[in-house]
Amino acid sequence: MSTGLEAALVFVAGVAAGTINTVVGSGTLITFPVLLSLGLSPLTANVTNTLGLVPGSFMGAYGYRDRLTGQRPLVVRLGSASLVGALIGATLLLALPAGAFKAIVPVLIALALVLVVAGPAINRRLAGREHGHHQAPSRRLWGATVGAGAYGGYFGAAQGVLLMGLLATFHGGDVQRNNAVKNILAGTANLVAAVVFVIVARPDWRGVALIAAGSTVGGVIGARVGRRLPPAVLRGLIVVVGVVAIVQLLMS
Repeated sequence: MSTGLEAALVFVAGVAAGTINTVVGSGTLITFPVLLSLGLSPLTANVTNTLGLVPGSFMGAYGYRDRLTGQRPLVVRLGSASLVGALIGATLLLALPAGAFKAIVPVLIALALVLVVAGPAINRRLAGREHGHHQAPSRRLWGATVGAGAYGGYFGAAQGVLLMGLLATFHGGDVQRNNAVKNILAGTANLVAAVVFVIVARPDWRGVALIAAGSTVGGVIGARVGRRLPPAVLRGLIVVVGVVAIVQLLMS
């Protein structure tokens, strides 16, 4: 990020990621490849990206605050699961060799793309189970959310889509209400991982600041338009960028 153009590119990527994370999920598939293209190592890019996306996650959650009415018990219990999972994922990221991350991430991105493509089917299933949104979260949902949090702490692309699928399967409810919960859970996982990374890792702090500023703006945009914007175009963009990221990693 030695030039103004590169800084602007990272900021715009942060705006796009913040918007996409609030509306669909998978904003990491925008920012992560951009950071790679500017010469950051995969591990540094991941740590930088995780830190930068925290403000956008919570800004998006704030924008959906009216959809959280009556869901405090669900948010508190599943928030604890995201916290535990994120600690596991962040620890694995830092404990495993850097080469392991480079080998694993293309597989995680491919999985994320599958989840993005499957998003419409997940949402249709969720919408058909609106009667269940007052049910207490099951043990299976708590355990699955720990797994999603670990995924988020380790890498996190499409964590939001994964969470929507878990809520659809084990909880049911309204799409927009689940999306509000999803934003809280994803933000929690990012925040916990970010705290760990600040203590023991070496992010690119300029990149963090640019993505944080962009994702904050994107979170506001996503919360305003997310209830009306068809996500199909965003999913298509995410798939294209994700494929580029996989190719970049495999060729580097």
